[in-house]
Amino acid sequence: MSFFTSLFTKKKKSTTTVTILNPTDFKTAINSKKVLLIDVRTSNEYHAGHINKAISLDYFKQRPFLEFINQLDKELPIYLYCRSGNRSKRAAKQLSRLGFLYIYDLRGGYLAWV
Repeated sequence: MSFFTSLFTKKKKSTTTVTILNPTDFKTAINSKKVLLIDVRTSNEYHAGHINKAISLDYFKQRPFLEFINQLDKELPIYLYCRSGNRSKRAAKQLSRLGFLYIYDLRGGYLAWV
C-alpha cells in the first residue's frame, strides 16, 4: 500500500465476533461487569427458571425482539442464552450483523447452567 493510499482510505472496521463462554466464565463475566443479560427463550421457558438478572426477550417473536435490540447501545456488552445454545447462537449472529461489538453466548445454554 502506498503512502497516499494509506492516507486517503478508511480502515475497515473490524468484524464482530461472538464469544462463546463456558458456564463458569459466563457466570464470572455477568457477575463482574455491567452487562445486559438476555434470555432469548419463550416466556414459558423463562418463567420455569432463568439466570438471575436476565431479561426475557423471546427470539421467536422477531418484531419485539428487534424493536428492543435496535434501542440499545451497540457498544454495550450483551450476554445471551437460550435452552441449549441454538437460538442464542442465531440471536448472536443477528446482533453481529446489526453492528453490536461485544456479544457473548453461553455454551450449552440454560441446560449447561443448571
